[in-house]
Amino acid sequence: MPAATPPYPGFSRGSLGTLVRAGLLTAVTDGLFSSVLNVVFYHSTATRLFQGVAATLLGPAALDGGTRTAAIGLAMHFGVAFGWSAVFLFLGMRSARIRGLLAAPNGVIKTAALYGPFIWMVMSLAVIPLLLHRAPRITVRWWIQWFGHIPFVAAPIAGMVRRGSGPRGA
Repeated sequence: MPAATPPYPGFSRGSLGTLVRAGLLTAVTDGLFSSVLNVVFYHSTATRLFQGVAATLLGPAALDGGTRTAAIGLAMHFGVAFGWSAVFLFLGMRSARIRGLLAAPNGVIKTAALYGPFIWMVMSLAVIPLLLHRAPRITVRWWIQWFGHIPFVAAPIAGMVRRGSGPRGA
């Protein structure tokens, strides 16, 4: 028997709290995931990672900008995490189908398996190429990010939104 679809109220202070928790948790988990990949597996640095993020808006000079451009990249990373969290929260508030999927057994994982790759494809196939004026390269690293967006980006978002939608935010 399918789980009952919980109702979502309109945007409220509780929704704002859910957004803050989802955005922060997502930014931290994805930031740690990307940093570990960059340092341990790609033999680079976390500073270089976030300078690369900043370079999408500031141009290639950001790669030589030191801590300042890494901090800008980190701020951009948090902004993107909050943006995708806000999109999902908004869609969840409007869609009984999303609420039903989240409420189902293993609903957070099922939802993340759809939303994570969607986020990565929009970012890597549209947003970043538009900013950099070059086509994406589909490599092993691209696929690692595709799969990594399930547990490290979409699961924190879906989990926080599901948690925020329950009785008294449970």
